[in-house]
Amino acid sequence: MHPMNQKNSIRQGLNLMKKKTYIYLLALVPFLIVAMLYEIVPLITVIVKSFQPDGGTGFTLENYQSVFSKLLYQKAIINSIKISLTSAVAGIIIAFLGARAAHQHQGKLNHVFMTVLNMVSNFAGIPLAFAYMILLGNAGLVVNIGKELGINALSTYNLYTMNGMSLIYIYFQIPLSTLLLIPAFDGVQKQWKEACTLLGGTPGIFWRKVGIPVLMPSILGTFSVLFANALAAYATIYALMMDNIALLPVQIAGCFTGEVKIRAGLGGALSVVMMAIMVIMILITNGLSRRFQKGGNRK
Repeated sequence: MHPMNQKNSIRQGLNLMKKKTYIYLLALVPFLIVAMLYEIVPLITVIVKSFQPDGGTGFTLENYQSVFSKLLYQKAIINSIKISLTSAVAGIIIAFLGARAAHQHQGKLNHVFMTVLNMVSNFAGIPLAFAYMILLGNAGLVVNIGKELGINALSTYNLYTMNGMSLIYIYFQIPLSTLLLIPAFDGVQKQWKEACTLLGGTPGIFWRKVGIPVLMPSILGTFSVLFANALAAYATIYALMMDNIALLPVQIAGCFTGEVKIRAGLGGALSVVMMAIMVIMILITNGLSRRFQKGGNRK
């Protein structure tokens, strides 16, 4: 090819790449506008409000002092962390077993399982609260069956406690975590299982020494998603308990929907604390995930 023709073709190729880049950037503009209006601007507003007194301007730490000094908000923080950790751990364990079964047994049954998972993962909020009231409420079906059969564990079950709320949290964590973990099992190769079997290893040894360490980055990533999902959950709990339970989302909502006075500053401080807890958990899980990845690369 003549040098001039070669230069022209290179120039045309570069121009074409620039045009494609501009097209991609234009396509991102609507997304950036939505992200700015509905995520970045509200986030900045909440942070700024958290350092301002209610009904006034200026800088104050009074809202954060209230959050960390009043027993109600301290209890809300502790309860939210407890219920998020409990539901995330229980959800991960059950989801691991479900994802493993879905990975090992392909076919029509697996297709039905995935369909049910997708359907159940969308069953949350007020409908889920209503379903639990029908089943396990004070006059629920399961409670009445327990009374008829004389089963104390069922007849005296109280849904409207922290243990009852934990059960609901675990329920809506399981399908989400299972859907997130199923693709990760594709990284566990059959050759590794065969090699372990040939060397005299049992399935338990394989999962303890090979399978779980390989899946650990995905498990930790899923755990952080579940923790954030539980920490910010609101609709189901509010439908069941209204504001009669000390949890961060409920207390935040109460600051903005109070019948007496809207406390935007206090609500902003509680929101910032909740976001800080999420960020800390994400940093911890990301750090642990990097350790497992480095350990796997060394091996």
